[in-house]
Amino acid sequence: MRRRALRRLDDSRAFPVMLLVPILIFFLVWNIVPLLWLLGVSFYRFKLTAAREPAYVGFENFDRIWNSQAIWATLARTLVFMVTSVGLETILGVLLGLLFWGSGRMPGRRLALTLLFTPMILPPVAVGTFYRLIYEPNFGVANYYVSKLTGSKIDFLGDKDWAFIATVAVDVWMWTPFMILMTLAALGSVPKAELEAAEIDRLPWLKRLRYIVLPHGKFILMLGILLRTIDAFKTTDLVNIMTRGGPGAETETIGLLLYRQGFEAYQMGDASSIAVVTLLIAIAFTSIYLYVLNYRETKAELRREGGAA
Repeated sequence: MRRRALRRLDDSRAFPVMLLVPILIFFLVWNIVPLLWLLGVSFYRFKLTAAREPAYVGFENFDRIWNSQAIWATLARTLVFMVTSVGLETILGVLLGLLFWGSGRMPGRRLALTLLFTPMILPPVAVGTFYRLIYEPNFGVANYYVSKLTGSKIDFLGDKDWAFIATVAVDVWMWTPFMILMTLAALGSVPKAELEAAEIDRLPWLKRLRYIVLPHGKFILMLGILLRTIDAFKTTDLVNIMTRGGPGAETETIGLLLYRQGFEAYQMGDASSIAVVTLLIAIAFTSIYLYVLNYRETKAELRREGGAA
């Protein structure tokens, strides 16, 4: 009887729905409900430490964001941080990924990859503390070598000309291994038969990459770039530990601004509106990447439709 009941359940149309229900409940409770609450709070003047009740102000919080030069400067700084760090990580990751991909018989390759991936698994708080000590102007390791080479010391995190560069360098050191991993995954998706045929035909390396490797591996590589773009855009903990956004506001990112508004100033309405804007920008990034990824396929489909017409 139990076997028959299980077979009937397995063959019924309700079985897939039953499997999806726990996931849908989890998604609803932990994603949709907080998102709706966040969207609702963004229309209120709401301070946790205030004695008055939250007041509905409509789009006033968003209007304040639109007219705030400080927030726009922080957003521009965040975009520069994102583009610079993700660009360098992608370039270095692809180059090192190609190097490891082409050196399958290199002695110690597995050990080298294991050590190379270590920064990626470290907590950003630990990395920020670690590099804060390295950049320390009096006893830091970086300044030891700088003073040996130049005879002077640099306050990497206290100088406005160096703080942003030093922060980007740490982010690149930490997340380049992720792009190496995505590059190796993209290269691993290329059929060996096509690579062997290209080798027999003595196809140059650049043409192999363009006509064989890129068409097969572009989705995985673009996925890695997308994930890193979103992650770099909301960088908070690393900058908070290293510079607290200083000197002045030279390294303040939109994530750190949101954190300060919500958990230091307790302005939940302002913080929620900034979070909504950040979410919309992240959605825009995702849409752009998906469009670029599917551009050739969409163009080919339009040509086929035009030819059929």
